[in-house]
Amino acid sequence: MARIAGVDLPRNKRTVIALTYIHGIGRTTAAHIVKKVGLSESSRVQDLSEEEVGRMREEIEKSGNYQVEGDLRRVEGLNVKRLIEINCFRGQRHRRGLPTRGQRTKTNARTRRGRKRVTVAGKKQAPGK
Repeated sequence: MARIAGVDLPRNKRTVIALTYIHGIGRTTAAHIVKKVGLSESSRVQDLSEEEVGRMREEIEKSGNYQVEGDLRRVEGLNVKRLIEINCFRGQRHRRGLPTRGQRTKTNARTRRGRKRVTVAGKKQAPGK
């Protein structure tokens, strides 16, 4: 099994698609990496040799061209903390757990706001024993 940047790549997927499982690598970047390493875009992860996996790992981790996984997550977290700290509008939205990019929240935004809590009117407690 190929392990790059701390992520196990799925064995039976094409290499270009499997690389997108790494945080910070999308389809375009994955295609550039595969091309630079000299692999076919239709090659599967299970068909790669250890040497080819090593070249991909070196291209991603050692070269410093790509910011992936832990480093990228840390930078993103620090960016959000900075927005919250300077108390800008986007920081306030992050603090409250609301959408930050101008989406409507009256009817949608369930993912950010959480499940809808329905209050039941007139609910009484059972009499104590």
